[in-house]
Amino acid sequence: MCGKLALMLKKQGKKPLLAACDIYRPAAIKQLQVVGGSVGVPVYEQGQISPLKILKGAFEVAEKNGNDVVIIDTAGRLHIDEELMQELQAIKNTYKPHEILLTVDSMTGQDAVNVADTFNKQLDITGVLLTKLDGDTRGGAALSIKAVTGKPVKFCGIGEKMTDLEAFHPERMASRILGMGDVLTLIEKAEAEIDEEKARQMTQKMKKNQFDFEDFLESISQMKNMGGLGSIMSMLPGLGGMGGMGKMKGISEEQTSQAEKNMARMEAIIYSMTPAERRNPDILNPSRKHRIARGAGVDISEVNRMVKQFGEMKML
Repeated sequence: MCGKLALMLKKQGKKPLLAACDIYRPAAIKQLQVVGGSVGVPVYEQGQISPLKILKGAFEVAEKNGNDVVIIDTAGRLHIDEELMQELQAIKNTYKPHEILLTVDSMTGQDAVNVADTFNKQLDITGVLLTKLDGDTRGGAALSIKAVTGKPVKFCGIGEKMTDLEAFHPERMASRILGMGDVLTLIEKAEAEIDEEKARQMTQKMKKNQFDFEDFLESISQMKNMGGLGSIMSMLPGLGGMGGMGKMKGISEEQTSQAEKNMARMEAIIYSMTPAERRNPDILNPSRKHRIARGAGVDISEVNRMVKQFGEMKML
């Protein structure tokens, strides 16, 4: 979650530094280094010494290198662990962080509320980060945490990928719960992830009937950057909502999953084509299609169907 937050801030023009202060869990420091490397954010660590000493070095490095945000990854702990809670209080009193964000699992329901209440009483947290809001929890934990602690839910985790973190908007979450979609978040994702110039060029090619399989691959890539087909469908009015709400609108999670599998198979078929075949589908004769089917591990009928559907789509 620290890595997801760092990536979000990086996209907003910040220069974050991750500080490895989980000195208890085996391989926690290495894990943070791997996560930091995957999002292009540096990680400061000094091994398994006192977190207060680690942070002293981290802030010195941040000042030297111009890092304007330091994200402190502390160890997970139970609120009944007095020694570890005192460690957090010492970090707070010494370095006076601008934000103290508690990460809680929304799937734990009432337990998440109890944990948030106890941590807030001891640390006066500034906000909560809810994970697994892509599940069947309906966001009820968010409502309860706000009511009990008086502190806002600031971010929500909506998947496993590093990009699957959103700022929490109560009214948008309510729309998703009710199956009304979340068009504003979808627009924000599109603005952040889609290359405007590429999109303009693709539109022009479609208008001129020049859209090819290379362009189709690019559109699939951009869809993945936005969280994939399932994520996009969940934000469209009438096509999802959260968790099982899609069933009320005629689209189940199984159907969404199948659609994503079909798209992956189409992608495999296109990657089995030569660059010339992708740019000019008209040269796809029977022998070429058989070769493509073998390369993608599918039946020739799937290749024929996709090529036919692609041709029909170009004519729309």
